[in-house]
Amino acid sequence: MFVLAMRSIRHRPGRFLATLLAAFLGAAIIMTFHSLHDTAAGPGVDPVSAETLTVSASVVGGYGALLVFFAVASTLTVDVRRRTAELELLRCSGATPAQLRRMVIGEAVAVALAGAALAIGPAVLGGRALLEMFRSSGQVAGSVEPAFGPVALSSGVGITLLAAAGAALLAVRRATRRREPRGRARTFLAYGALLAGAASVTSAFAFSATDEALMAPCAYGAILLSVGFASLSPRLLRWVLGGLSPRGASGWLAVRNLRERASRLAGTLVSLILFTAVSTATLTMQAVESEAIEASGLVKSVDAKNLETLNYTVVGIVVVFVCVMLVNSLYAATTYRSREFGQQRLAGATPGQVLATVAVEGVVMTLTGAFFGTLAALAGIVPFTVVRTDGVLPGQTLGIWAGVLAVAASATLGTSLLTARRVLRTPAVGAVAVAA
Repeated sequence: MFVLAMRSIRHRPGRFLATLLAAFLGAAIIMTFHSLHDTAAGPGVDPVSAETLTVSASVVGGYGALLVFFAVASTLTVDVRRRTAELELLRCSGATPAQLRRMVIGEAVAVALAGAALAIGPAVLGGRALLEMFRSSGQVAGSVEPAFGPVALSSGVGITLLAAAGAALLAVRRATRRREPRGRARTFLAYGALLAGAASVTSAFAFSATDEALMAPCAYGAILLSVGFASLSPRLLRWVLGGLSPRGASGWLAVRNLRERASRLAGTLVSLILFTAVSTATLTMQAVESEAIEASGLVKSVDAKNLETLNYTVVGIVVVFVCVMLVNSLYAATTYRSREFGQQRLAGATPGQVLATVAVEGVVMTLTGAFFGTLAALAGIVPFTVVRTDGVLPGQTLGIWAGVLAVAASATLGTSLLTARRVLRTPAVGAVAVAA
């Protein structure tokens, strides 16, 4: 099966491009930040600089590992779903489920290894640029020299390969499962995340306004709440769709399509919820913190500068990965619907009506993800603002939220509409015949 996996990659390399891109970006980010561990362990590094480098590498490296898994999982899930007929044919030819798993995992590991290898050079340059940023802000001594050693290399390659193998295993198990899962474990974990997130944001009222750890429970609570909402995304989407009364043929068809494909669209909704919650909550709380320090006339400490750097870095990583996940999943999902679009056109729909249907679907998905992501973000922002400034909702929230929503809408609608237009270039009869 490993030989078959290698032949599959060699004959159809374009199909694995999304996975390669996710693995490359993930490995580059992980190795870039874990190179700070190698730098901190170098000779002549003072304790303050070593602590700054170690904390930054640990926090952002942990976020990076999770995002690598989600990004690779989203691309592999869509790819394996598109290959359902191929996998079923292999099963009818005598392949066992275990052999199919080994084939898909072998493909994923090979692609991830190539992505990690390509990421070494950019990670070396990124580590140097990151250290220079710490030097220029005074968080690290100017005498500290950059290093790229075994910690960065082993963590980048190891985490990327493990994430690819685990994501491939989950994807192929879903594709080869004979019956739909009941999802009890996911529901249990979702409600557990919601309860833990509520407890975390509530605990912020036990802190004082000047406590350096005040932001932590609010940020973690918002993240946990967003994870809980994301885990329940198919149910939440169906709940939203149940209250819609669409007008026009395109709106009616869009709502019908979303209801039928709610479970398959969960990955897109997960990305939108997490992106909205993490970005809005982190940027708003950091803006409130910076304004409070400036109003008090104090100078930011090294710890405050470290926290600000970490917050902006985490948001940047989330933005990059969410955009990659959205573009990959929406591109693959929209391309996969070429037969559906062809049937609609043969039934009398114009290309403009098909594009309008796709646009309505994108708007509903964007607004649904933004709504629940905003709820999770506000659950962390409000307690932090109340304790830190005696206010309720900071003035920066609306501007930051509008920017986050603009990025999410651009990625969702732009990818869906551009891909749909490309698919519609194929004649309707040809699209139906090829897809059949």
